[in-house]
Amino acid sequence: MQAEITVLGSGTSMGVPTLGCRCRVCTSADPRDNRTRPSIRIGYNGHFVLIDTSVDFRAQALREDVTQVDAVLYTHGHADHILGLDDLRPLTFRYSHENPLPLYADANAAETLQRVFEYTFRRENPYPTRARVKLVVPEGDMWNVDLFGAKFQRVPVMHGDLPIAGYRFGKAAYITDLSRLPEKSLPLLQDLDVLILNALRREPHPTHSNLENSLALVEKIKPRRAWFTHMSHELMHTETEAELPPHVRLLYDGLRIPFEI
Repeated sequence: MQAEITVLGSGTSMGVPTLGCRCRVCTSADPRDNRTRPSIRIGYNGHFVLIDTSVDFRAQALREDVTQVDAVLYTHGHADHILGLDDLRPLTFRYSHENPLPLYADANAAETLQRVFEYTFRRENPYPTRARVKLVVPEGDMWNVDLFGAKFQRVPVMHGDLPIAGYRFGKAAYITDLSRLPEKSLPLLQDLDVLILNALRREPHPTHSNLENSLALVEKIKPRRAWFTHMSHELMHTETEAELPPHVRLLYDGLRIPFEI
């Protein structure tokens, strides 16, 4: 089944341009250097699945004409990945509170979502125009779920000391905020056509993979094509791509990638 990834955002938690910065990337005229916070949309067979609802989701949805969302998968509960949840509200009004939009998350992310968006999930005296959503928390750390005829497999990864989720769907996988890939996750990433992986900057970082480490992971996983995401203002698009192997590119906001799901 044919599918398409739409890149909603490819930046790090502070975005690019970064507030208060006048570096050459933040002032670049290349639109590919303008990176909102990280998220993607997967479209197939008339359905649309989001991975994360970034703090920039409203602007991303307007830019990419997002008018339908059928499920959301969360990687973890950090602000840049969840704070757009409230902007789902008008897109959930096609659902009912009895048949709501499903949000899939692990226990840590679900606890954060319930705390931050208490008015959305509380049962007593609920906010009347709250998003029509429900949290689904599957058991274990390697669960999978069938969404509209496609399997989405949770891929355990480490974000510093925090266990978080990547996802594999068909011949593609999306991993953001990784600092280390557990060995048990490698078999879940075999035979990929598309791997999207974070690469924050050139220098090492305690909780994010840098360019050198991400290139080593691509060599280990051996996807047919790879794209880097969650990039800071220390990586200029044109210059960085010129250093990469031909099968490794940088994501940019609005890029669309066809693949088989």
